[in-house]
Amino acid sequence: MTPRGLSATAAAEYVGISATKFRELVVDGRMPQPRHLDKRRIWDRLELDECFDALPIDGHNDWDESAS
Repeated sequence: MTPRGLSATAAAEYVGISATKFRELVVDGRMPQPRHLDKRRIWDRLELDECFDALPIDGHNDWDESAS
């Protein structure tokens, strides 16, 4: 069974990046904010999927169009 809630390290591993890069993406809004359970921060796997799906493919994104 795949857990629904993931630690920062597990969430980073789930999307295939380092924990440091994951924290950067959380800060800049490209990955979701954590949920809180007592003093633990837990990332929702389904929200990670949504954010991952929204990442640009092959470096192309809507901002590239407006910058031209």
